Amino acid sequence: MKKNNQSLEKMRHSCEHVLHQAMTELFPGLKRAMGPATDEGFYHDFDYNGKVNADDFPKIEKRMQEIIKANLPIVRQQISIGQARKLFKNNPYKQEWLDEIEERGEKATVYWTGDPNKTGSDVDLCKGPHVKSTGEIGPFKLLSIAGAYWHGNEKNKMLTRIYGTCFSTKKELDKYLWQLKEAKKRDHRILGKKLDLFSFHPESPGNVFRHPKGFNLIQALFDYWRKVHQEKGYVEIRTPVLLTKKTWDKSGHTSFFIDKMYKVISPDSKKWNYAVKPMNCDGGIMVYKNKPRSYKEFPLRMGEIGVVHRHEASGELHGIMRPREFTQDDAHIYCTPAQVKSELKAVIDLCFEIYNTFSLKLDHLELSTRPEKSIGSDQVWKEAEKIMKQVLKEKKVPHQINEGDGAFYGPKFDFHLKDNMGRTWQCATIQLDFAQPENFNLEYITAKGNKKKPVMIHRTVYGSIERFLGILIEHFAGAFPVWLAPTQVIIIPITDKNLKHAQEIAKKLRDENLRVEIDSRSETMQKKIKEAEEQKIPYMLILGKKEEKENKVSVRQRGQTCLAVDRKEFGQMTFEKFLGKIQREIKDKK
Repeated sequence: MKKNNQSLEKMRHSCEHVLHQAMTELFPGLKRAMGPATDEGFYHDFDYNGKVNADDFPKIEKRMQEIIKANLPIVRQQISIGQARKLFKNNPYKQEWLDEIEERGEKATVYWTGDPNKTGSDVDLCKGPHVKSTGEIGPFKLLSIAGAYWHGNEKNKMLTRIYGTCFSTKKELDKYLWQLKEAKKRDHRILGKKLDLFSFHPESPGNVFRHPKGFNLIQALFDYWRKVHQEKGYVEIRTPVLLTKKTWDKSGHTSFFIDKMYKVISPDSKKWNYAVKPMNCDGGIMVYKNKPRSYKEFPLRMGEIGVVHRHEASGELHGIMRPREFTQDDAHIYCTPAQVKSELKAVIDLCFEIYNTFSLKLDHLELSTRPEKSIGSDQVWKEAEKIMKQVLKEKKVPHQINEGDGAFYGPKFDFHLKDNMGRTWQCATIQLDFAQPENFNLEYITAKGNKKKPVMIHRTVYGSIERFLGILIEHFAGAFPVWLAPTQVIIIPITDKNLKHAQEIAKKLRDENLRVEIDSRSETMQKKIKEAEEQKIPYMLILGKKEEKENKVSVRQRGQTCLAVDRKEFGQMTFEKFLGKIQREIKDKK
């Protein structure tokens, strides 16, 4: 972790201690449980028989400000388990933590807010780290309150959790609070319903039901993906959703991924002998093994837009960002050792090309190294990590090292992108794999006629296409660029007498592969225009008696900003002129 992130983590952790000190003082009988710093701020879990809600935040924040202003020292002490048990004798949650510490044969670490030798000082069981005094804590804000099970286990007691955040400067805090407010307006779950893109139903928990407009969006993403990949020399395959347990055993997924896998018992068996694929790799490997391969085919780039299933816990589900069924834009590249670096560089360039199309900029790239649970020799892992570091150096891509977070079969690059609100999202992943070619005994014939094992590169660009769509919905606030918009043009006839002409115009546009709707409802033109604006449709064509007579269309264009829909009126123009305008705009965006 970077030094500035470590400093922020210490500040937030210390702010959380100030929160529970204030809570203990303001709500007698409250028992503090635990509360760490997080990537977004901090939270604090507590047990209280009375009522605490968001209306109490002002008085809690006021007391926190007083503690911070007092600039109290934050003092670390190591004490015996016995001393700690006396110190927290009335707190069952701390006693449980002490049981775990004692099992490890360790001493207890506590932190005092204030002089430990003076009455009124606050103390908590904590491993730290913290800032030196409360005066070093920056601007903060309490955000929300919710229920949370102790240890996240629904069999345990429900506690109350308060979320907050803290930053070094007020400017940073204000920016974050703006992001939160804006994120609520852009929430893909709300916009998805408002724009009629998708829905969720208890008949298939955690899975997405795509409506016609949402399906149009997904297909537009597929079409663009296919166009770019064909230009880069990829071929596309499709593999089965079910593969035998033996296959997953061979790849290592049943050892490393079994908790997320759906097991299947076939009608002729009493034990599970198949699994629904959580990843596309093993199926792609079967296609590679189907016939002898030669170095002349390399690099062999095989893409698959494959549906996968992972049993995410109900608490992990989040709209289309994290469903149980999703689609990955996988590709597996088989190449010689000499081709590895150039292929990795080509994939990096491909990622940047695609992300630029969506105006998504790289925030940072991570190189994740060997995890504790992994397969393959130390030598192979060192060589793979060395190659990936060389690629980043030669490409001059700024990066961070994420120790121990690689795939179980190889190190990886992860692209973290920044959206229009400054939030970051992990999307592309590029994994270098020497292990699966060994596991499945993959081979190719070299120029000298020898058999050798290929190197395998796993990669996605969108990642989960559903998740990527969720990011785009929030990134564009639902106002998609014309080429991607689920409905690109809506035709609004002024009266029913203009409906036939509207249908003729719609057919001409559809013949040019444009996505068109006609609003033929018995509503006023003003209401139709207003609703089209709310649906964030890029173009409205108004057709009346005058337009029909002169063979023209009256054009209204949605504004191109993401924060508001600024209507632009172009007035009347010929159909051919409008068609050329929208086609140029679509072409320019790609």
